[in-house]
Amino acid sequence: MYKMLIVLAHTYWTKVKSKTFMFTTLMMAFFMVLFLNLDNIIEFFDGDASEQVYDVLILDESGDLYEPLAAEIEGGDAQIMTNEASQADEEDAEAAVMEGPYDAYLQVAGEDEDIEGHFYAPTVNETFLPSQLESGLQNVRETRVADDLDIDEEDLAALDESVAFQQSALDDTARSEAELNQARLFVNILLFIIYFSVLFLGNMIASEVATEKSSRVMELLISSASPVQQMFGKIFGVGLIGLTQYSLIFLIALVSFAQFVDVEAEADEMLGEQQDMFALGEPVFSLELFLYAFLFFILGYLLYATLAAMLGSIVTRIEDVGQAVGPMNMLVILAFMISIFSMGNPASPIVTITSYIPFFTPMIMFLRVGMGEATVWEVLLAVGVMVVTIVLLTLIAARVYRGGVLLYNHARTWKSLKQALLLARKNG
Repeated sequence: MYKMLIVLAHTYWTKVKSKTFMFTTLMMAFFMVLFLNLDNIIEFFDGDASEQVYDVLILDESGDLYEPLAAEIEGGDAQIMTNEASQADEEDAEAAVMEGPYDAYLQVAGEDEDIEGHFYAPTVNETFLPSQLESGLQNVRETRVADDLDIDEEDLAALDESVAFQQSALDDTARSEAELNQARLFVNILLFIIYFSVLFLGNMIASEVATEKSSRVMELLISSASPVQQMFGKIFGVGLIGLTQYSLIFLIALVSFAQFVDVEAEADEMLGEQQDMFALGEPVFSLELFLYAFLFFILGYLLYATLAAMLGSIVTRIEDVGQAVGPMNMLVILAFMISIFSMGNPASPIVTITSYIPFFTPMIMFLRVGMGEATVWEVLLAVGVMVVTIVLLTLIAARVYRGGVLLYNHARTWKSLKQALLLARKNG
């Protein structure tokens, strides 16, 4: 136990004090800060699109659409100024947009239900201005058609009014629509954390073992600690590295987000937006889901870290690590893809079946739990299957690791596994 703690401490402090750890932590924190404040950053440099003033030329080929269209556009919330261009001045309109003061020009034609428009701008990357012009043209068309059909404004407004439609679950244990909206947000975030953590930390363990083997340091380590003690020391050491890194990233992102937002001016507005989004007065944070996420993160990490340590022990060169852990990475990616694409239908048979497969359980069963589709006994069964699998894989990995760290060849993965088991049995 003492020697395992020494390996754990050595692995942890060596990585934490390295420039690579600092660089990756700062980069991940930077991208997290950028992601959380992306809207604020864009608004800081470009301003709010709805507050920007636009100048638009309207080329009316029908001869009677400009006035109602201009009144519709300029009467809206957006600050759009319109000017009429002559029907014969299409080239001049294009030149005024490309070289002059106008942001775009709109060509309209047709009558009543045949009204159509064509938007011209230097680029079509922006969506705000064309959507506003399209909405204005659509309103003009609806008004013309309504007049032809002798429909007054009140009847037209009644036709456009959305039907009241609500969803309610008959099962008392099922989540409400508002709770599901909360769960989707939380599940998405935690799925990404579980996915990247298992993938990143698992590959780190395999690379650590392969590096020590390639530099012949492993032979010195074996003389001071047994291979099994080394394996568990590295698994727990890298796990602590991951927890440290994510804790630092979370704190940096939290502080930067709090600094970027004007709390006094925007607190009420943000609270209102959250309540509109979730239609619920309860907090978005769910302790139950967080605990489930932590449970499946630990189980998933132990499973994949053990597998990664085993695969890393049979690799002689660092260049072969990617090939050895490739199948393991594919399992993680497949589980993540099933989880993401099943978010809208968590009760599908493929989700239910794969949630009991140990290599898929951390993400897919967590998805079912978050969306309220898994009962307590199903969660306990999946956790039990994972624990049994981890124990069995640990026993196998310990034997492979014991022989693999002394194995120096360039054979294929399966052949190296067999040779590592034979070598462990011979030395055991």
